[in-house]
Amino acid sequence: MSDSAAPQRAIVIGAGLGGLASAMRLGAKGYSVCVIDKLDLPGGRGSSITQGGHRFDLGPTIVTVPQGLRDLWAACGRDFDRDVTLKPMDPFYEIRWEDGSTFTMRQDEAAMEAEVKRLSPSDVKGYHKFLNDSEDRYWFGYENLGRRPMNELWELIKVLPRFAWLRADRSVYAHAARRVRDPRLRFALSFHPLFIGGDPFRVTSMYILVSHLEKAFGVHYAMGGVQAIAKAMAQVIRDQGGMVRMGEEVDEILVEHGRAAGVRLVGGERLDADIVVSNADAGHTYTRLLRNRTRKRWTDAKLKRQRWSMGLFVWYFGTRGTKDMWRDVGHHTIVVGPRYREHIQDIFIKGRLADDMSLYVHRPSVTDPSVAPDGDDTFYVLSPVPHLGHDNGVDWTVEAEPYRQKMLAMLENRLLPGLSQHLSESLVFTPDTFRDRYLSPLGAGFSIEPRILQSAYFRPHNISEEVPGLFLAGAGTHPGAGVPGVIGTAEVLAQLVPDAAPATPLRMAAE
Repeated sequence: MSDSAAPQRAIVIGAGLGGLASAMRLGAKGYSVCVIDKLDLPGGRGSSITQGGHRFDLGPTIVTVPQGLRDLWAACGRDFDRDVTLKPMDPFYEIRWEDGSTFTMRQDEAAMEAEVKRLSPSDVKGYHKFLNDSEDRYWFGYENLGRRPMNELWELIKVLPRFAWLRADRSVYAHAARRVRDPRLRFALSFHPLFIGGDPFRVTSMYILVSHLEKAFGVHYAMGGVQAIAKAMAQVIRDQGGMVRMGEEVDEILVEHGRAAGVRLVGGERLDADIVVSNADAGHTYTRLLRNRTRKRWTDAKLKRQRWSMGLFVWYFGTRGTKDMWRDVGHHTIVVGPRYREHIQDIFIKGRLADDMSLYVHRPSVTDPSVAPDGDDTFYVLSPVPHLGHDNGVDWTVEAEPYRQKMLAMLENRLLPGLSQHLSESLVFTPDTFRDRYLSPLGAGFSIEPRILQSAYFRPHNISEEVPGLFLAGAGTHPGAGVPGVIGTAEVLAQLVPDAAPATPLRMAAE
């Protein structure tokens, strides 16, 4: 334990957004905080790599609930909007299908009704019902369950009737299909779970709340990318008197007298603490960082039985002299492949790398000139793929380049004609990269998949069931993945961690 004359110490493992938010909350509670991360920049999946004048923001690209960040800053006596500039997106994104039809998502209700009517006039009424359903689930799932601890069985029992009433057993896709008939609208209303690692055909319909999040709060881009948010978070921690140590990796969580007592780094250095918060993936936390301790609930076998989120293939590239090209391609575009249900089955169930793909295309240079040299563009194109845990696992040392070439062909054919003549910088992340860079089990992009029996109480708890004094933050714990989710894990954690005991002043000898 720490010296009674000093503030209580907290160590946060991982400088992802959940870890940084947790460190800020702990600093506001009076702890002396040290954050440790193996990367060179804070942010975890929200960090960046700069190459040839292009800044590639590696992970999340949008902010959907700015109030969560504003609340976090306010808890630290700070003003988020003084530290970070958010720019509202209008439109949010455009969806493009193979037949040439499109759907543009916006915040304006009249514009959205016109879009639905243009695609399928008979579905307007069902679309409005879907939005009402989404709002109901937002108030219950996000503002209620998502903002409080769910580590007690009684908390789950109390909400079971409401779960049943809202048909949480029904999937996101099944719920969309009950409201609209047009297959394109069914896709547009159901694909969102993919952004938090879930199979739309199996994830609980509670996650249709995302549609209300977008409608109520809008979609925003942080100038400077999510990396700018992470850097601002790290600065708040330093201003609180905390430390952010980059380029160092935790090898083990130390347990003494039955409590978390600190960590040992890969290089052998020991750091003592009164509490430890792990923002490392919950699977890595339990199987690696607590490998020398017998675990009762989150055993290796139990974690192996979990359904993990899909992997991600991400191609980051720059283009020369394209600022005035592709004028119809905005900040966010979703290019839909020929199959939906079958493709999702290939990814999540069969573990098969399909020949076809659907793509999320991020072109931040249309909003933020700092991401590319003058006159050029920076892109990030993401394709969901199987994680590494399937029996017929993909060998990415063999498949990465052929898959990138397929992605290039699809982009040239469907969205960016002439792309190959303008390519400059190029960088590829596969599930192997997620495993090695982010220490993600099975190279999964979003930790444990948010199915109904892997959510809330059934997820690894924010207060560890295995070791007193250990807490968890980030995508693998409650409430889950996505920027609002991981920021929310710190809000929940702050309700579980006691305020730091005030430091006791040392008495002078003359006293």
